[in-house]
Amino acid sequence: MTKKLYAPSAVRELGAQYGIRAVKRFGQHFLADKNIVDRIIEGAGIGAEDCVLEVGPGMGVLTAAAAAKARRVVAVELDGRLLPLLADVLGNYDNVRIVSGDILKIGLRDLLHPDEAGRGRLKIIGNLPYCITTPVILRFLEEGPPAESMTFMMQREVAERIGARAGEKAYGALTVAVRYRCETNLVMQVSREVFIPKPQVDSSVLRFDVRREKAARPQSEAMFFAVVRAGFGKRRKTLLNALTGLGGCGKEEIGRALAEAGIDAARRAETLELHEFAAVADAVCAFARVE
Repeated sequence: MTKKLYAPSAVRELGAQYGIRAVKRFGQHFLADKNIVDRIIEGAGIGAEDCVLEVGPGMGVLTAAAAAKARRVVAVELDGRLLPLLADVLGNYDNVRIVSGDILKIGLRDLLHPDEAGRGRLKIIGNLPYCITTPVILRFLEEGPPAESMTFMMQREVAERIGARAGEKAYGALTVAVRYRCETNLVMQVSREVFIPKPQVDSSVLRFDVRREKAARPQSEAMFFAVVRAGFGKRRKTLLNALTGLGGCGKEEIGRALAEAGIDAARRAETLELHEFAAVADAVCAFARVE
C-alpha cells in the first residue's frame, strides 16, 4: 500500500487531487493512521483463504490492507465520487472488486460471486458511518451472507450499548439482538484524532463472532423479537403494561404468560437476560396461539 494514505496531510492532498471533501450526510471521516489499520486487520483475523466484504472503503486504506492479507476483497461504496480514487489507489491489487451501491439497499447475498464466496471464510469489515451503524449491523445479522465474523469501527457509545449487561442503562434492543446471534470482542478504542475530518466523538472497534447456534432457542423468533421491541419500546413501563396487546393478548393474558414464564410482571425489559426474553416469548405464543 502506498504510504501516503497514512499521513493526514497526504489524505487531504489526495482529496484535493480528486476534488473530494467529506460529505456530512454520508458520515464521512477518513482514517489516516497505519497503526489503527494494522490492528483492525489483525483483530479481524484475516487470512490468505478468506473473502472479505468491506462496508464503505472511503479512500481505500483499510481495503488495501485487507487485500494484502485476503484471497479476495469486495468493497461496497455509496459515494460515486470516490470510485476513480479507489481505482487508482487499489490499482495494484488484482483481488479487489469495488461495488457502487448503498449497503442498506443492495442485495447482500448477491454481492459475492460464486467463485468469491465458494472457498474459505467470509469476514466483514468496515469503518461505519455513525448515522447508519445500527441498521447496518442488524441488516447483516438478519439478511447478510453467512459470515464467520464482522469487525466494525463505530461510535464508542454504540459499542457500549452492544456490550452492556442486563440492568445497565445502555442495555437495550440492540444489545439483545446482537447477543442472540454473536459473541462480541473489543478490538480497540480509537481516538477521534486519527480521522480526517475529526469527528465529534471517539470510536471503538468491535469484532462480532457469529454463533454457530443462537444463544437462545425461542419457539418463534418473530415473537422473541416482538417481545424485545415492545419491552424496550416502552422501557419505562413494567413488562405487564409494555407487552399488553402483543399477539392479541390483553393485560390478563400477558399477566398469565409472565407468570408462566416465571417473570415478575412488575419488572422492566432492561432487567431481563436473553433466556428470560425467550421464556416470555414462548409463554406469549402459547396464550396467543401464535405459531
